Parts: sequence; structure tokens; C-alpha cells
Amino acid sequence: MQQIVLAVHGSVDPGSAPVLARLAARVRALASVPVTVAHLDHRSPSLADALRERPGALVVPVLLGDGYHRTVDIPAVARRFGSTVTRGLSGEPAVALALRDRLRAAERAAGGPADAVVVAGAGSSRPGGEDGTLRAVEQLARHLAVPVTAAYCSAGSPTPAEAVARLRADGFRRVALAAHLLAPGRFTRALAGVPGAWAVTEPLADHPLLAAAVAARCADASDTGRRRPADPPPGPHDTEARGAHADPPPAPPTAPHDTEDTARGRHPGPPPALLCWGA
Repeated sequence: MQQIVLAVHGSVDPGSAPVLARLAARVRALASVPVTVAHLDHRSPSLADALRERPGALVVPVLLGDGYHRTVDIPAVARRFGSTVTRGLSGEPAVALALRDRLRAAERAAGGPADAVVVAGAGSSRPGGEDGTLRAVEQLARHLAVPVTAAYCSAGSPTPAEAVARLRADGFRRVALAAHLLAPGRFTRALAGVPGAWAVTEPLADHPLLAAAVAARCADASDTGRRRPADPPPGPHDTEARGAHADPPPAPPTAPHDTEDTARGRHPGPPPALLCWGA
């Protein structure tokens, strides 16, 4: 397998680097190849600098949404260095399972279970950029017996503070904020100060399930690359059709009690504003 470059947003928060280093170490152990963290902003090395030293490396966007960075910035830089870009983590079932684990830990620290949950994503003004958060709401709701709704730290509504206030106005008293965020930064600091929140979860990047999902992206891209030389060259009209039938990526590892839900691969349509499965 080729070298791996993890493309992350980047943060001036000093707590972000150790979290991302733990993610890289776990991916390195799973993939058995060199893994480098590259930043889209605030820190070095930049993605361009990392790829300049590793042309042709596999780029994995460690991003929870398909906003501007995922759809424009990263592919543009990767093309300059002959690098392949995998899918990001938007809609990845392992993200919801990691969210649930973080939620359980935050509830224990707060002294009891939440009676409603707000999944707080970064937000995006780009069409489809908030789909990752919406899918996380949908997937997390399958594992909980309380209402689950979405909020956005920027470029979207409601804000986390508005979502918590609405739920409290509806009679919920233990409203938890599940941070649909990867590393410490200004958004995690803002969540920690939301009035009325019962508990706030830690970010997700160093959860073992995230590393497993990233490693699965890499393995899938490597397998696809090995198959490609044997494929007949596409005709002028069948490129889209061949791409539409590409092999699906392998499912990420799941906790034992989640095997049934994840294996079914259920993907219903866009969730309503407030979801509650199994209540």
C-alpha cells in the first residue's frame, strides 16, 4: 500500500495536535504504512507541502462533511501531485458509534443519562455540506431511546444554544451536546459554554473506530488500484456507468451489540428535525 496522508482542517488549539497524532498512530498500526497528518489551515505541514515530499501518496480527507474543503480544496491539491483522494467520513456509520461511546462517557461524568441529545456539527454553507451531521443524527438515533436533533456551530441553524434552549422549553432537562467534531478548537470551546447543556462530549478523531474507518478507506483504495490495470479501457459512453457500479467499501468494525444494525446497512432518507428511535 502507498503512503497515506491524512488531510485535516487544522486548528490553532494546542490540544488538536495530540488528538490527531493518536489518530495517525492508530491508522499506521492498522495499515502498516507511513502515515502523515497534513493541514488545510493554521498548522504545518500543509497538504501541498506533505504531497510535495510524497507525490502519489493516498490522501484521506479526515472530515465529517462534504463541504468546500472535501469537494474543492483537497482534490485540487492532490491533482498537482498525482495523488488519489478517498471518500471522507461523511455518513460513515463508525462516526455514529463513536459518538455514542463519547456520549456514554459524558453522561457518566455528568452523573446520569441525557433525556435528549443535540448533535452539534461544524456547519457548512455549501449544498450538501451538512449531510454528514444529518446522517450522524439519523444513525445515532437508532441506538438511543431519546430524541436526537442537529445543530451547527457556524453557517447553519439552529445553533447549539438554540437547539438546547428549544428542547428545554419542551420540558427536557438533561440535554446533552454530542460534538460532531474531530479535534479540540474554537467550536469545542463554544460547546463547553452552551447554557443549560447537561453534558458535552469529547471530539472524535482519536476514537479507535475512526482509525478503523480511515484504514478501511485506504484498503479499499489500494484494492481498487490493484484491480484497475486488469480492467478494459472504458468506451466513450460507459465511464459513468462503470463508476456507478464500483465495488462498495468494506464495512467498518462495530461493537458486538451493534453488529445487526450496521450489517443491515439501513440508510433511510433524510431525517426529520427530531428523531427518536426505540423510545
